[in-house]
Order: sequence, then structure tokens, then C-alpha cells
Amino acid sequence: MLPRMQTPTETLETIVVETGPEPEACVIWLHGLGADGNDFVPIVPHLRMKRPTRFVFPNAIRQPVTINGGMVMRAWYDILEMSIQRHVDADGIARSRAQIEALLGAEKARGFAPGRIVLAGFSQGGAMTLDAGLRHCETLAGLLILSAYLPLPDALTSAKVDRVPPIFMAHGTFDPVVPLVLGKGSSDALKAAGLPVDWRTYPMAHSTHPQEIADVGAWLNLRLFGA
Repeated sequence: MLPRMQTPTETLETIVVETGPEPEACVIWLHGLGADGNDFVPIVPHLRMKRPTRFVFPNAIRQPVTINGGMVMRAWYDILEMSIQRHVDADGIARSRAQIEALLGAEKARGFAPGRIVLAGFSQGGAMTLDAGLRHCETLAGLLILSAYLPLPDALTSAKVDRVPPIFMAHGTFDPVVPLVLGKGSSDALKAAGLPVDWRTYPMAHSTHPQEIADVGAWLNLRLFGA
């Protein structure tokens, strides 16, 4: 694995890890609320990518978060309340969606075809991945959603079914932060709309699981390299 590099992309800083020279594919991975781009860097070697792959881990902007008493932290959007309905900050989601589109555009400009790019995210980053990925105008290699849910229903009604790539959704069976019912409900809604969803659960809370990481690695290799 090559050394990490800090690079700017529009208004977002990113941490980049390349598993070998001349990467053939790209994964853009969005962190969860209050974390940063470093959060998922350590799992890259455990994914066992079969060909050189570029991983881009952006940092969300710092902003006050209502449910945390207005504390300023890295967040893709404000969370207004802790309820099963998850009323969210639509304007903040729209802003972050534009930043994600800029990230996708930057990687395409580097030479990665849409079919060689996976958009991924954990928790709030996973919610943004679903929102932006369903609306994206080109077919990516896949959407990887970990411990998350669909934040705005209109993302599903706006989706072009023939452009949405395969979706991998994973959730902890005893997640106290994003309840399993939210993830499962989103998965069911996606499937009902005719979208290709691979839904998995793991015996964990709001975190990751060794088997989950192994399954994610296998799925990424399949989507990006057909193996």
C-alpha cells in the first residue's frame, strides 16, 4: 500500500490511499457523523483488492449538529432529531450531494470510467452514498452502504432504475444508533422499486464486523474487476 496523501477536492479535503501503482479502479468512501476520512483507512489492506485500487476518503465540513447540542463536528448534514422517522436537513444533504458529485467528477477527470468507481459510506456517509448514488446521472460500478438508511424518499422516486448499479447494504443486528429497522426498511423500498440490492446483517452494533469486511472486499473485487 502506497503512502497516504492529502489532496484538496473542491471544498473537501481528501485522504488518498492507492494499493499499487497505476490504479485501475476507484472507491470513494464517506465517513460517519463526527468521524473523518481517516476512519476507514485501516481496513484497506483487509479488503485484499486483487488489482491496484485508488481509495478516496473525503472529510465532511465541520458544522453544528442539533442532536449533539449544537456541537461542531464533521457532518454531511445536520441531524435534527433522534426518531425512527429521522427528519433530516434537506438543504445540508443537497450541499453535500454537490460536493460528492464534485468528487466523482474529479475521479472521472483522472481517467476512471464510471463503471470503475464505487461510491461507499458508513452511517451518515452511507446515507449520503444512497442519496447521491441513486441520483447520479451515470452508472457507477456499485453503491456500498454500511449501517445506514435512505434519508430522503425523493431520491428513490428520482432514481433512473436502469442507471442504478448493484447496491450492497449491511447492518448490525443490534445497532442502537441507526436501528436495524431503518436499514431493512430502506433495503425493502429499494427492492420494491426494482433495484438490485444485496442485503446482509451481522452480529454487531454500530460498527464493523470481520466477516462484513471480508464480504465487502469480495463484493468490491467482483464489482470492479469481475473476480
